[in-house]
Amino acid sequence: MKKVLTLLICCIACTAFAQTPEKSANKGYQFTDQIVIPSTDVKNQNRSGTCWCYSTTTMLESEILKAGGPKVRLSEMWVVRLSYMEKAEKYIRLHGHLNFGAGGAAHDVTEIIKRYGIVPQEAYPGLNYGTDLPEFRELFPALKSYLNSIIQTARRAKLTPVWKKGFNALLDTYFGPLPETFEYNGKTYTPKEFAASLPINMDDYASFTSFTHHPFYKPFILEIPDNWMWETAWNLPLNEMTAIVDNALNNGYTVAWGTDVSEKGFSRSKAIGVIPETKLENLSGTEAERWGKLTEKEIADARYKFEQPGAERKITQEIRQTAFDNYETQDDHGMVIVGTAVDQIGNRYFKVQNSWGTASPYKGFWYFSRPFFEYKTTTIMVNRKAVPKEIAKKLGWK
Repeated sequence: MKKVLTLLICCIACTAFAQTPEKSANKGYQFTDQIVIPSTDVKNQNRSGTCWCYSTTTMLESEILKAGGPKVRLSEMWVVRLSYMEKAEKYIRLHGHLNFGAGGAAHDVTEIIKRYGIVPQEAYPGLNYGTDLPEFRELFPALKSYLNSIIQTARRAKLTPVWKKGFNALLDTYFGPLPETFEYNGKTYTPKEFAASLPINMDDYASFTSFTHHPFYKPFILEIPDNWMWETAWNLPLNEMTAIVDNALNNGYTVAWGTDVSEKGFSRSKAIGVIPETKLENLSGTEAERWGKLTEKEIADARYKFEQPGAERKITQEIRQTAFDNYETQDDHGMVIVGTAVDQIGNRYFKVQNSWGTASPYKGFWYFSRPFFEYKTTTIMVNRKAVPKEIAKKLGWK
């Protein structure tokens, strides 16, 4: 009985905490968290361009917690290093006609773990170049220059069988050699054995998107530069892609989120992302009156000062498709959706864990409005169990 009472008190305390408005330097927006799913610590990708890996490993770490496993930090650089070798092989095979950059996608992480296993951060920090945080400004030009020289030489002569050894030597220099075995919590593992010891299965994860240039309810290869692996995502109507996120969060699953943060409505200093309404006729009476007194320039300037929440644009399937087709929506960042919130006037948001460290108003967490999500999402990855049954049926899943 005493244990039950203690648990009840803890639950009440956690619920009260989740309902407390966030306090920050951003006095214009006051958020009240509604759902907050447990996640591991906020990380800092620094100057590495590997948000795709940090976000997806963080999502998987939350999955481990949800499955009753221990709190563990998976090695991001293990995945990054192995993916760069695979990317290099395809780059050479295509004579350099492939995007060879630091970026990637959520499925890179699950595929690499399937093929090679995974290790904890302690076993492979991957920081062999003298910094405390990832720093790729020297690394990537060196890697790409090496590959380009191999391609140029191969056009005049036969491709040598040792180019991979040279590339791996570069990777070893910057990341450190990959361990064949390692010690963790008093046990010896291979990377595949450690992956098998975790209470998650990489086959349980699927990616989704929402665009009209391919049929709905079918998978397709999303045409974005960072999809070098050419993996597919299931295509859904916008409302159903959003419904998956809602269902996931309502059932304790986090979501790996690929998006575009080049929008004016994204503020680093305020740690928010919004899509303000741009037409006066779509605003409520009081808002329209306030905005109607300003010039067009004043309206444009005021919209993105983030002084207070207001009406946001209604996003349709056509609007997001046009933005994608016009290069206005690109695949430039990955984060983890860990919950929901509302602002002081009732606008709804997703609470998101970023990988830019904790030097932000909400200590590494951000708030993105639902219109921002609907407008700027490229892909999401989530546990298949989080997909509503009626949507899974339309996909032909059993």
